[in-house]
Amino acid sequence: MSFVKEAFAKKADIIIANLKKRNMEGYYCESSKELLETILPMMEDGASIAWGGSESLKECGLMDAIQTCGKYNLIDRSKAKSAEEDREVYLQSAGSDYYLMSTNAITLEGELVNIDGNGNRVACLIHGPKHVFLVVGMNKVVTDIGAGLSRTQNVASPPNTIRLNKKTPCAETGICAGCLSPDCICSQVVITRRSRHEGRIKVFLVAEDLGF
Repeated sequence: MSFVKEAFAKKADIIIANLKKRNMEGYYCESSKELLETILPMMEDGASIAWGGSESLKECGLMDAIQTCGKYNLIDRSKAKSAEEDREVYLQSAGSDYYLMSTNAITLEGELVNIDGNGNRVACLIHGPKHVFLVVGMNKVVTDIGAGLSRTQNVASPPNTIRLNKKTPCAETGICAGCLSPDCICSQVVITRRSRHEGRIKVFLVAEDLGF
């Protein structure tokens, strides 16, 4: 184990202990390979799976794994061809067995910090799906909620607006301007400090840089 990963493991131990206090479960994986070996057996064959827009899910290989194995009922928003179908996917996602996502930041105290545009991702985090699995690279760990909000606005949101081809000030400058533009992806701010439902939210910390 490298010194960096040893430090990650010690930090993850703190976060996992604090997640437990907040009625959430935490797991630490040293690699994306270990993540897949951990997370896939937790989802039973035939389960319905939905997901939020997340580069982390792609980069760790989880999206490829669930889309190619043929074991699951996938609720895929990308296949919607109209506003009506898009809405139907949102409704199905809210009733899914498993919802996959990342978080914009996680504090050492185990709080999840997220900013969303439409709100569908944070809505499913808060309520609806039976289980919510979050894949989180250790690059997203912050000291506190304030640092989490700063990271979300200034580190995560600018590249996301570029990825989504949004016309926002941060897409032009790479710096958050606190805008209220029509394309703003920072409409909903959600701090998850506790889950009321034991075992519903599981956080998988990965000793890699994943996502923005």
